[in-house]
Parts: sequence; structure tokens; C-alpha cells
Amino acid sequence: MTSLVSISFDTMYAMDDIKMPGYRPITNIDNEEKTDIKSPEEAPSEAKIEPEQTPNKPPKPKRKFLPYFKRVHLSRKQWLIVGLVCILLIGGGVMAKNYLAKRFTKLAKEPPAKVVPKPPKPTTEPSRLTGVTVPVEMNSRPVTGIIIENSPDARPQAGLKDAGILYEAIAEGGITRFLALYQEAQPDYIGPVRSARPYYLDWLMPFEAAIAHVGGSPEALAQIKSLGVRDLDQFANSGAYQRISKRYAPHNVYTSMAQMDALQKAKGYTSSKFTSYTRKKDAPNATPTARSIDFALSGFLYNPHYDYDAATNSYKRSQGGKPHTDEKSGAQLQPKVVIALVMAYAIQSDGKHSEYTTTGSGVMFVFQDGVVTQGTWTKPDRKAPFKFTDANGAVLKLNAGQTWITAVGLQTGVTYKP
Repeated sequence: MTSLVSISFDTMYAMDDIKMPGYRPITNIDNEEKTDIKSPEEAPSEAKIEPEQTPNKPPKPKRKFLPYFKRVHLSRKQWLIVGLVCILLIGGGVMAKNYLAKRFTKLAKEPPAKVVPKPPKPTTEPSRLTGVTVPVEMNSRPVTGIIIENSPDARPQAGLKDAGILYEAIAEGGITRFLALYQEAQPDYIGPVRSARPYYLDWLMPFEAAIAHVGGSPEALAQIKSLGVRDLDQFANSGAYQRISKRYAPHNVYTSMAQMDALQKAKGYTSSKFTSYTRKKDAPNATPTARSIDFALSGFLYNPHYDYDAATNSYKRSQGGKPHTDEKSGAQLQPKVVIALVMAYAIQSDGKHSEYTTTGSGVMFVFQDGVVTQGTWTKPDRKAPFKFTDANGAVLKLNAGQTWITAVGLQTGVTYKP
């Protein structure tokens, strides 16, 4: 009996060492405490390991919509700013839409703008030499000075009536001679052409003009070269001149502006730069104070006389008791302006040639519009132009048209009557 019990307990202890799946020993038998015995299916997960699962592999994250946008946390002030910006953007868009709609509607209703053609360029303008209206291209022409004699054997001369400005002075022996300046006028017959003198150069150079002449005094010829005056001497350019048969030498040399133009073009004299005299429109005086004018130069044959012609507001010229006329047309010369420049006159040491003090200043008389204005002429140097001023020092304006300027040795040599 005893052995049986002993075997039973030994067997029990041996069975206790045997680990069975899902087996848990029973304790507290004496206290009859209940202990749940779970089946293998109810055992903890630690004990239940399935071969298909990987214990340490992390679970896959869930995909989110728009993963690059994150929720932004803004303060109340920031939300207000964002709201205002949105309102401004929306309002600006609405205003732009309305403006564009109105603009396109207006453009659709408005007729196409009329294209206003530009006014044509003027084809005429005042002459720089005379002030009269001329074609624009005439002011681009060079100024040409031609020495024309005034002895009785040379009268009537040709081309004087076409000159823009004329200077008159004594050459020698009391015989006067003219420097005629041309720019827009193009007469086809000019002469007789005679020799040059130094004082004519003083009146020519301010116009950057060429000088057409047949020789000259030794002093004048030397100064033409030294001063660089544009020289059209007949002795070196005989092809631009011709001698006529109805007059004898030296009163028979003539030329034309066509010949002068061709000669100057060949020499490169294509234009002239100069300061024009200040011009004005005619203003005839209702009560003329200078209807009759006389200049005393050297004697009856050479002293010019002028009579005012109210109909043309000009002065008809006479000399030697006869009207001074143009050879070709027979018309009497009648400049619009007559000027007497009082300047010292003398005979050179050779006892033959004249000499004038052409620079400095002196008294002058300007006759135009039937009246006379006494003023002052000023010429600082040989190449400077004359400046004419009235008694108050204001620049004296001259009528547009032909201007005749005479050098008078004495102020008493200028007389006039109303």
C-alpha cells in the first residue's frame, strides 16, 4: 500500500516536469481558488506565433490627399491681412473688367481718327540778301560781287537793276564805280566789268562773296590773295567773260550769272555764310520829308540824284542830269532803300587811287518810306558787316528790296528836300 502511494507521488512529480502545450499548473488547491485554464486558442498572443508574420516590420502609413500642403496656423491679424488682400485682388479685377469693357465699347462706337496730313514745307522765304520773298533754294546760292564801272562811256550799264545790294564809291579821277552783289537774281547780261580796289573788298568780305573783276590796283590784287577772297579775275578765267563789239576796250567786258555760277561751281564756291541786314515791310509815310536827295561825290557827271516815287515806295535814280537806266530793258533804276555812309576819303600817295576809311564808325543817312533817318554806321574790322543804328542805338531795319549804299566823304555832301 505504502509502495503504491509512493509510486503515485513520484509519478506526479515526474509529470510536473513535462511541459505540455497550453498547460499551467494548478496552485492553491487547499484554498480552492479558481484559476482559468485557457485552451491553446485562448492563449496569449506572445505564445501564438504564426510563421507568415514578421514581428518587427512597421505598419504601412496611410496615404493622404495633397501630401505637399500642410495646414498653416495663422493668427487673427494675419487672417485679416489675407482677407484684405483677397478683397483688393477681387475688387481690382472687377474694376479692370469694367474699365476694359467700357473702353472696348467706346472704341467700337467711335469712328476711326482722321489722319491729319502734315503741312507741306514752305517753298518760299525771305531772301538773306534783300529780304524779298524768294524760293527757298535761292538762299543756298553763293553771293557774287561784280565790279561795274560808271564812266560816261560805260553807260547805260547792264544788270545793275537786278543787284540785291550796290556799293558806290570813287575809283580814280573822280569817276565812280559800283560793287554789285547778286544772290537770287540771275541776269544774263552784266557789265561792263572793271578792275578791283581795296575798299570794295571791305564791303564784299562780310558776305563771303566771290569777286568778279578785270584786274585791279596792285594793292587790291595782293589783298585778294592774302585775305583769301574768292577770286574770279577775268585774266585767269577768260572763258567766263566776253568782249562785245559795240563798245571799245576797256568798257566792253561783260558776263552773266550763268557763267559766274559755272565758274564758282568749278572752284567749289557753292554757298555763302553771312549776317543779313535786318529787314522790315514797307511803311510809306503819309507826309514824306525826303522827296529829293542829292549826294556830292566828285562832280556833276557822277553825283547821284534821287526822286521819291510814292506809287512804288522807291527812289528813282539819276546822274549827269539824266535818268540812270538799264541797258537791256531801258528801265530806270529805283532802289527801295538809299543809304549815305559818311566816311573819310583821300587820294593815295600815288596821286591817283582813292582811299576810304571803311572801318570804325561814322554818321549815316537812311532814306526809305519817303523819310530820312540819321544814325550811326559801325564796322569793327574789314570782315565784319556794317551795323546800322538809329539815334537811340537801336538797330535800324531796312525795307525789303534793292539797297543802294554810297560812300560820301563829307556830311555836308548829303542834302535832301521834302
